[in-house]
Amino acid sequence: MRKFRFRATYAAVVLAALVLGAAAAAHPTGGPGARAGHYAGSLADGASWIADVPDGWNGTLVLFSHGYTPGPANPPRDAPTPAAAAALLAEGFALAGSSYAQPAWALGTAADDQLGTLAAFRHQIGRPRTTIALGQSMGGLVSAELAERGAGRIDGVVNTCGLLAGGVDLNNYQLDGQYALQELLLGNHDIPLVRYSSPADGQATANALTALAGQAQPTASGRARFALAAALMNVPTWAVGQPQPARDDYAAQEQAQYAWIAGGLLSFIDPARYTIEQPAGGNGSWNIGVDYGDLFARLPDRDEVVALYRAAHLDLRADLRHLTAAADITPDLPAVRWLDRTSNTTGRLTVPTLSMHTVADQLAPVEFEHEYARRVAAAGRESLLRQAFVQAVGHCNFTAAEYVTAVRAVRQRLHRSGWGAIADPERLQADAQSLGLDGAAFIHFRPGPLVNHRRLAAARPEAWPWAAPAASPAR
Repeated sequence: MRKFRFRATYAAVVLAALVLGAAAAAHPTGGPGARAGHYAGSLADGASWIADVPDGWNGTLVLFSHGYTPGPANPPRDAPTPAAAAALLAEGFALAGSSYAQPAWALGTAADDQLGTLAAFRHQIGRPRTTIALGQSMGGLVSAELAERGAGRIDGVVNTCGLLAGGVDLNNYQLDGQYALQELLLGNHDIPLVRYSSPADGQATANALTALAGQAQPTASGRARFALAAALMNVPTWAVGQPQPARDDYAAQEQAQYAWIAGGLLSFIDPARYTIEQPAGGNGSWNIGVDYGDLFARLPDRDEVVALYRAAHLDLRADLRHLTAAADITPDLPAVRWLDRTSNTTGRLTVPTLSMHTVADQLAPVEFEHEYARRVAAAGRESLLRQAFVQAVGHCNFTAAEYVTAVRAVRQRLHRSGWGAIADPERLQADAQSLGLDGAAFIHFRPGPLVNHRRLAAARPEAWPWAAPAASPAR
């Protein structure tokens, strides 16, 4: 079991790129023989981009889509970590990536900014023989969009720790968990959960709910109700710095979920909700009409909750009925439509895609992979998708070897008619170990389902017009 690795600041990536190559000439020669160095530029919408070309470029460009950046600083990035940047460049890959036109929830322009960066790279540096889109976190959603609309420009895609179910489902499950915390531990609607007027409002909500979670811990009933809220919010049952709990060690699982909340999970989620609501034009989530008994029956962690409720001699059905009866948060329909149009996946892949996730991710639950595979299968594109799982805890907690191996696997797939065994865990693990870098932990794993309001409401769209099937993203 590996220890959690914190992500380094992106300044180290830029420094590494400058060390690896001299500054680019004003008029590069182009093609895989393009002059090695660090390049930079800007796009018409104000986004900036950077690129790094190594000596002996192998002709493949890795187009990196970065994750959520709160702002106001909004630097371009072309690799997920400094170690991954150095390793990819050492393998002969060129790197490029943009800042996006704005920080925070940038899905309104992010995919176009990445394609604009690719066009700028082709014009100023050279035309790659192969382009692989690599996305991380929110950028994993961006690269998933590129997998659907990038044919002819993007040849393959690697999603890592991606928000693959899209913005509406992200907001909805986070709302479910926080609503349950408020209703079951406070018993009223005094804490605002949506329609924040500033990031400070979101932080105030995070502080209040985190305090409620802490106050619940000394009693069996409090821990049981907290576990229900955490399960609805897809909080992992394995936390940083703790051994992975046994499958039936429900007390340790609840303590792991509390560790995530006490460690500041809501202080990321709630201010970020404001930055999603702003470009969307309002609240894109809801719980009115939701049957929490139905939701609970589908939760991967329901056994933990049942066990803790029994230990506390609480009536779980009564609490679920209460959550259903009190649910009254409605969405702003234009916000739902904007999120569907800009921040969603349809599963209609056009290029081979490898999607990689840690098994315990507090910000992009591994259950997203289950939902993503379902959408891809429904679109009839399952032959293009493979998924890889890493036995590690934490959001985007991958080694450089795991990033390089995923990119190499997609590059290898592009030279074949099918995946074969390329993305099997044993093959990925052997390839990663052969690099002699920082190790890897690819495993066989099957994620549980992501509870999805929209799917559960499909039988009654006339009652919940905001829960109708998502429209195809307009491009």
